[in-house]
Amino acid sequence: MQAVMGGGGFRINSPCPRSTASSGSALGGTPAQQEGPRTAAPRSSMPQYKLTYFNLRGRAEISRYLFAYSGKKYEDHRIEAADWPKIKPTIPFGKLPILEVDGVIIHQSLAMARYLAREAGLAGQTPVEQALADAIVDTIDDFMTLFPWAEKNQDVRKKAFDDILTNKAPELLKDLDTFLGDKKWLVGNSVTWADFYWDVCSTTLLSCKPDLADKYPRLLALRERVQALPAIAAWIQKRPKSVM
Repeated sequence: MQAVMGGGGFRINSPCPRSTASSGSALGGTPAQQEGPRTAAPRSSMPQYKLTYFNLRGRAEISRYLFAYSGKKYEDHRIEAADWPKIKPTIPFGKLPILEVDGVIIHQSLAMARYLAREAGLAGQTPVEQALADAIVDTIDDFMTLFPWAEKNQDVRKKAFDDILTNKAPELLKDLDTFLGDKKWLVGNSVTWADFYWDVCSTTLLSCKPDLADKYPRLLALRERVQALPAIAAWIQKRPKSVM
């Protein structure tokens, strides 16, 4: 999930300890009801978008989902690890991803995604729905930051991952399942970026522990609904293969 940067160098850690990682993400299930992209409000001229990140899903994938769903054209600029030390000083706050909108640089992955969600009509249909979607995204993100993505010692890393996935993940999944209930989507009556973020993050989690959500079929069904959206399905099929 994380590209580790620091000390002028760069390292990509596999999303899970070597002994527990598995490859790929299951699409699984038969798509039920599908939705197409919503039509954004017309503009006099469309902005120019450039998304810069490493050749990973990682923290840029939520923005790529939003671009795919909205149908907006953008430059998916993926830099090589070897080039990071010379590029880093030119990046605001020295971290990726960044999103350029007509040359204006936005940093912080969730700020970027929230902007794109609003532009695409996926932030929530009312102020309350927008707050709820934000809350779900932040809740999932809080959990994802518990993992020691930068840990080099594989034994320490595996122990920490196992502990989080065994002892902390069930509480998150239980709360998300309760929040979802029998609804089709997490917030409101239509898909939001909160549903997308669940799919993006759960893909990484399930690559670490494939049976993690087996007790929560409603959450797995939500993944299937997101991945069955035509624009998202097309993106998953064509996106570059990467370790995370």
